[in-house]
Amino acid sequence: MFTVYVTVTVATILANFAIVVADLARAEFVLANMAEVGVPSSALPVLAALKAAGAAGLLLGLLGLDAIGVAAAAGLVLFFVGSVVVHVRAGVFHNIAYPGTFLILALASLTLGIAR
Repeated sequence: MFTVYVTVTVATILANFAIVVADLARAEFVLANMAEVGVPSSALPVLAALKAAGAAGLLLGLLGLDAIGVAAAAGLVLFFVGSVVVHVRAGVFHNIAYPGTFLILALASLTLGIAR
């Protein structure tokens, strides 16, 4: 079970750090998606910081600070539930799989972190 927890959590960390890099680089696909769902680009640094904090917290959880890891996973779950809700409210479904995938990874990390 520990191997599954580590594998899923590392995947969640890497996925979130990758999108944080894209956010901070102001990648065109990030800005286009934000505009399409009605989120101002001025929110990008805060959103990137929240994802980075979640990924860093997951890493701390892997390093033995279990409560921080679980809290970080819960924070990422809430973040990506919000992202999915924003997509649904905006009627943007063609790319909802992206926040959905991040949500599933965060949920899996949370579930496995609690179960350990």
